[in-house]
Parts: sequence; structure tokens; C-alpha cells
Amino acid sequence: MNKKIQLGILFGSRACEHEVSIISALQLASMANPFKYDVIPIYISKKGEWYIGGALWKMETYLNFDPRKSGLTRVFPDVSARSRALMAFERGGVFRGERRYVAARLDAVIPVLHGQHGEDGSMMGLLELMDLPYAATGVAGSAVGMDKIMMKRLFDGCGFPVLKDTSLTRSFFEQNQEEACLQVEKALPYPVFVKPANLGSSIGVSRAGNRAELIDALALAFTLDRRVLIEQGLEDPIEVNCSVLGFDEDVMPSVVEMPVREGALLDFKTKYLASSQQSGMASLSRLIPAPISEEDTQKVQAIAVDIFKALDCKGVVRVDFMLDRTDGTLYITEINTIPGSLAFYLWEKTGEGLSYRALIDRLVDCAFAAYAEKDRLVTSFQSDIIASAIARRQSGAKGGKM
Repeated sequence: MNKKIQLGILFGSRACEHEVSIISALQLASMANPFKYDVIPIYISKKGEWYIGGALWKMETYLNFDPRKSGLTRVFPDVSARSRALMAFERGGVFRGERRYVAARLDAVIPVLHGQHGEDGSMMGLLELMDLPYAATGVAGSAVGMDKIMMKRLFDGCGFPVLKDTSLTRSFFEQNQEEACLQVEKALPYPVFVKPANLGSSIGVSRAGNRAELIDALALAFTLDRRVLIEQGLEDPIEVNCSVLGFDEDVMPSVVEMPVREGALLDFKTKYLASSQQSGMASLSRLIPAPISEEDTQKVQAIAVDIFKALDCKGVVRVDFMLDRTDGTLYITEINTIPGSLAFYLWEKTGEGLSYRALIDRLVDCAFAAYAEKDRLVTSFQSDIIASAIARRQSGAKGGKM
């Protein structure tokens, strides 16, 4: 009998999208094949503390989170390469002090972290240090994909179609509000959309049609980030999204969807609060496939795959687009390197259909494939630098030339 894969699901963390992450993670954990995986939910609290335990499977645990009442175990990742352990401590009595023990040992991890301190590449850096296979885009791609300003500079440099934009820092806005507004108005006509550089789920995003609305939008965005993107607005765009799955050269696009929205902005409330909160992005009203031409569908899918490769992505991502109704021009809005609900609802409708359970298998396969490629790399270089330095120092101490 084959041993089951010890699969960690990382979620929560210090981010505005904390609750969205919980919903996405519990969806995934409940759909993983129990005959193939021992699923280990690993919750990172709003304080940044790591916990494991059976109570993490229940949504009620997070309502008024209390790890002691929930019987959870606080753990600490062992960053020693290939240890892959989550360590815990327990008191051994008055004279014994604390005892350290392995609370869990992982084979692979699926990060389901949305926003800062997770999706931004910070968690991927930790997993790289641990030498632990993980099913998500790497450090660089995650960091660029999270930062909307850097992301757009990369997209523009690659020749991908993006809307015109400008950016501001909080210190510049606070020092000279008039000059900041003039900078925006010189670069872009109204309406504009104001977005915190490092947030997702449309949190802190506002539409501004004049100077007064711009000031309010900037003030809100700067409470959430010190850098803000201001982007050209389209009056009535068609929004379409496409997911991409795979690793390296084995990459495929999903069916294209059209989210259904009311008003000028698909905001956080519409995405997560208007319908079933336990379904996350999966409950959002959408048309699948999107009612656009076959030519536009293929263009969206092709660009989504090119973006996936440009950022050297891994696992599953979602790329969001806008089509200008007036002239049919296609623009990229952003990439979500860890999309809400892992975009499983798109893969269920793609081709012959990929169930969520099968999608999880593909994600784990991506994690192991990427790890195997990394394991082929030479990570040390034998040289005589230190020995030569010691020899020169000893020679110099005897009066020889250095």
C-alpha cells in the first residue's frame, strides 16, 4: 500500500484578504482525495502565528478565533533544508523545561494565501529555504504579480496590451495634494480607477470622475498601501477572465468567463458578500463561456498563457482582461497568482471538464515537477578560495609576499 502524501494547505496570514483565504482553503481541503492525501490545514492567524489541529476544518473556529478553546497546536516551520517539519513545543514539567517535537512533516504544500505576507512571494521564499515542494508561482513571479505597478511595467515591457496609468506614493500625496492631483490629471483623463498597489479582491479600489472623487479615492487607497496605481478608466468595458494551469512547457488555458456585475466596479462586496460567503469566488454570477467572439476568446487564452510563461508561473493562476465595447481593444487588468477558489469553477467547464479533485492532483504534480527540476541544479561550487586565503595569510605572517 502506497503511503499517502502529507499535503499542507497554507492559509490566513496578515492580510486584508484573510477571510477570503480561509474560504478558499476550506474548499480545497474538503475536495482533496482522502485516499491519496493526508490533508494538514496550516492556519496563519492575523497575528502571524501558525496553527494546526482538527478544529481548523470548521468555519466556526475562525469567527472569534481562540486557539486554546479550539485545542489547536501552535507550530513553527523548521527552515532547515529538506526537514519539511512543523515543530511544536510542550512543557515537560517543573524540572524538565520545554520539549521540542515534530508536530507534522510535509511532502508538499498548496499555498492558498491571498494578498500580502503570502501571495506576494514572501511565503514562497520561506518554502524555497525549507526545500519544500509547493504548488504556486515562485518568489519573483509572485512578487511582481502582487505589485500592480511593477506588474504593469513588466507587461508593458513585454508588449502586452495595458491601459495607460500613473502612480503615486503616500508621502508625495500628503506633502502636496494639489501637485499629486495635477500629475494624475496631466497623465490621464477622467474617469480613472485608483488601486492600492499590493492588494487584491478589489479592496480599496475606487472610481473617480473628478478632482474631489480623486482625492477621496487616493485617501482611501493610501490607508491600505504606501504606493497607489491610478489607471485609465473605460466607460463600459466587458470584463473577461481566463485561468492557466501547469508548469514550464506543460501549460494550458481554461475556458473564458465573463463576470456579471452591476455598476462600474466589480468590488469586494459583489465578489464575496452578495451571495454565498462559504463559496467565495465560485458563487459570483458569471457567464461561462463568455459571450465573445471565437477570435477574442483565442486571443485572451493566448495572451494568458504568454503572461503565465513571462512570470514563470506554476500551478494555477487567473488573468483578468477588459474589452473596450467601443472599438474591441483588449487590455490586461491583472494576474492573480493565487486566484480566489483557485478558479476551480473555470476548470470544471473547460474541455471535457476537470473536477476540483483532479485539479488538486494536477497542482500537486506541478509542485513535484518543479521540485525535480530545481533538484537538478548545481547549488555548490568547489573552489580553493578559502584554502588559498589561509595560505596567503600564513605566508604573509612568515614574511612572504601576500
